[in-house]
Amino acid sequence: MEKQTFTERVHQFWQRVTEGMQLSELWSQFRRDAHSGYRLYSQDVDSTRVTGIPQSTHFIGVARQFFWAIIEKLTPARRILLLAALVLIIVPGGEWTWATRSGEVKVFGLDFHFYGGILMFALLILEVADRVVMKRDLQIAKEIQEWLLPANPPQVPGLEIAFATRPANTVAGDYYDVFARASPDSEKPAFLIAIADVAGKSVPAAMLMATFQASLKTLSSTPGPLTELVSRMNRYACSNSQNGRRFTTAFVAEFDPVSHRLTYVNAGHNNPILRRRSGLIERLEIGGMPLGIMEAASYQSGEVMIETGDLLVAFTDGVVEAENSLQQEYGEERFITMLHSGVMLSPAMLLNSILIDIDRFAGSAPQHDDVTCMLLRAT
Repeated sequence: MEKQTFTERVHQFWQRVTEGMQLSELWSQFRRDAHSGYRLYSQDVDSTRVTGIPQSTHFIGVARQFFWAIIEKLTPARRILLLAALVLIIVPGGEWTWATRSGEVKVFGLDFHFYGGILMFALLILEVADRVVMKRDLQIAKEIQEWLLPANPPQVPGLEIAFATRPANTVAGDYYDVFARASPDSEKPAFLIAIADVAGKSVPAAMLMATFQASLKTLSSTPGPLTELVSRMNRYACSNSQNGRRFTTAFVAEFDPVSHRLTYVNAGHNNPILRRRSGLIERLEIGGMPLGIMEAASYQSGEVMIETGDLLVAFTDGVVEAENSLQQEYGEERFITMLHSGVMLSPAMLLNSILIDIDRFAGSAPQHDDVTCMLLRAT
């Protein structure tokens, strides 16, 4: 085995630390992390300057709020560890001299900065350990969530389907699915199309997304009108919504492959776009309020005929509300323009083009909401 040179060892170390990322990629990742950290702490900080307060006093007040926003997110024991580390880092070291009985002069020096750094490193190790455990648990949750969502579009007669989702965090509160449902009016099954967005992000939203998936699969197994299905789902959601604080917007539709009739209920969701073959845009808005707000809410159903060449686009608000570094939104106008320009593409290719365009628009800005989009073209 050949002995590695110093340069090769340094290069190997650097590759292991950076995981092969370029400096520009590392800088972009640092900016995203810094922005996310700032948003986490700044939500507890009131930076509004009161009239008549000097700039220096205002700055000190904001800095104090940031300090407490950071401190209060640690456990009491780690707060003490951090404060002790800060004190030792700030306090200068010193030397003490004394003479022994024999007349010998002894000198004792103590570098407080060093011990402050040791305590700070110990705190870092504890926080990293927590992050590793949390990351492992979130990875398990992500795998479970991926199991709940369809990996590939199903084969539906008369439809060509593509869908994709991008969580803002490890796990998401968005849901989508297409699956067969027994039809009371035909021997051939109809197909249920669903897309939903739970209010909130990360683990709480992901847990409620799982309950939405379970209720939809369970309740849809019983034949009946779409409005009755959504009403029953709403009653179930009200029992898990924390008095309406964790509501869910949803678009649920039933497609009949024989007649190409689409019956739908829009429960407070972003109005799906139906682009007709002629280029005409229709919005599917009939329905009612989001699920989980009011148990006695009533829902209406709409109905449209899907003709060959028509494109149905259902999406969550993370698509049109994606922001760039100037806090400008992607917007429905640009989204619809992409649908028009990609009319000759397959749904899978068009969806990929839309996601690339969103990335191009957002640039280095962090993703602040889950992005989910479903395209269905009649064949």
